Amino acid sequence: MLPTDLADLVLHASEEAPSRLAVVESGGRGRTWLQLEQEVASFATGLSSLGILAGARVMLVIGNRLEFVTSYLGVLRAQVVAVPVNPRSTADELSRMIADSGTRLVVADPSSLAAVRAACAQVVAALDGGDTDLEADLVSRAHRPRIVVIDTAPVAGEVAYADVLATEARALPPLPDPEKLAALLYTSGTSGRPRAAMLTHRALLANIDQVGEVEPQMIHGDDVVLGVLPLFHVYGLNAVLGGVLRFRAKLLLVEHWDPVAVLDLIEDEAVSVLPIAPPVFAHWRGVEDLADRLGPVRLVLSGSAPLPSEVIEEFVALTAIPVHQGYGLTEASPVVTSTLCSQAQQYGSVGAALPGIEIRLVDETYHLIESEDPGEIQIKGANLFSGYWPDGSGGPTAEGWWSTGDVGFLDATGDLFLVDRVKELVIVSGFNVYPSEVEDVIREVPGVRDAAVIGVPDDVTGEAVVAYVVAPAGSSDGLADAVREHAAARLARF
Repeated sequence: MLPTDLADLVLHASEEAPSRLAVVESGGRGRTWLQLEQEVASFATGLSSLGILAGARVMLVIGNRLEFVTSYLGVLRAQVVAVPVNPRSTADELSRMIADSGTRLVVADPSSLAAVRAACAQVVAALDGGDTDLEADLVSRAHRPRIVVIDTAPVAGEVAYADVLATEARALPPLPDPEKLAALLYTSGTSGRPRAAMLTHRALLANIDQVGEVEPQMIHGDDVVLGVLPLFHVYGLNAVLGGVLRFRAKLLLVEHWDPVAVLDLIEDEAVSVLPIAPPVFAHWRGVEDLADRLGPVRLVLSGSAPLPSEVIEEFVALTAIPVHQGYGLTEASPVVTSTLCSQAQQYGSVGAALPGIEIRLVDETYHLIESEDPGEIQIKGANLFSGYWPDGSGGPTAEGWWSTGDVGFLDATGDLFLVDRVKELVIVSGFNVYPSEVEDVIREVPGVRDAAVIGVPDDVTGEAVVAYVVAPAGSSDGLADAVREHAAARLARF
């Protein structure tokens, strides 16, 4: 039977390989496919007992741990909408996303709980008419959120995660329509204007299938896949977790990045597939006996930001492990191209389109470019999102094409080369930073007359954010420190 939603993949795996390990944490906790299915079913049932009905939004503010996997899949099983966000978000960022999405329940781990409690208090205060920095249109979509706490004693009004999971599972009706909304993934919102891509069950499953049709396969059933990429990010969420679910591989979850500790895990757990972001290569540069440390690895997959050709060449020369790049976007669920689809691997290329995905280039007037000249990249496929929350604006055209805002060219073999961006965007360790949003935050600081933000090259993170600030006439004493302090409170660390 074909899956109708992502959680069906767990059910099928539990029936065919119940005792095989599905997910393990670097600290040792693990779940077989049968245990994972039982917890997903219990969590889905527990949501309904809390009054969370199909279509409601549940925010996940959780690091790379078992509870993220269980709650995310449980939310989808219950036909509720998952809203995974960065667990390092500030309270201000969280309050805006909670209000904007109309979140009714927030699941928080110990590291994010303080910010989640403060954010929920801000939303409730705004709904009660108190002073707030939340914009009126965000408040108009808000509900009073409840909090589910992981590994922490709940206070009044909160619910323990263990109690939700302890609910006796019961069968839930199948998903009636794959076009139902499955997840809201925020692609911006570092200041007051959150923007979430609306991903349906159809889009998520389509991209998993498109990746699965690539030959040779990225992931095999006997692979151990490194889960160090954040699960709240679309790359970790659907490209990594989704691929593991489809092929019934084993996912090794790593919550905190440490270059040496991760190398130890790769050796100890015989990790064979490494989906990573470009900054990892800089962290491993100069590590003694790197090839031996990566002995179990058969494939490295790099995405979320461009990877310079010289970095790939150096790494392959040192380790003899193939590195394959891809190009993707949150709005595409996310993978669009891979060098595994290329006729021949070319350094500098991000590969050819996955099966089922079309790419074309257009000029400034949206006329097709037939030559190898650069143009804006447009894509088409069942993996595309349904527009931006809440009204579906900015989605694909009636013909199914969506403009990415990236500029590239296609060579005669169909390989895509990225050359520029139409929209201002800084990519820090794979995370999108919109300069205008950072500028708005900086202008909130007393004394700042104006600000301009740009991205500059960075050997570790790919790009770094630099702000130019106009100080009051005659004095700038303390202003730089004030900007840094305000930014630390209002913006995520990246």
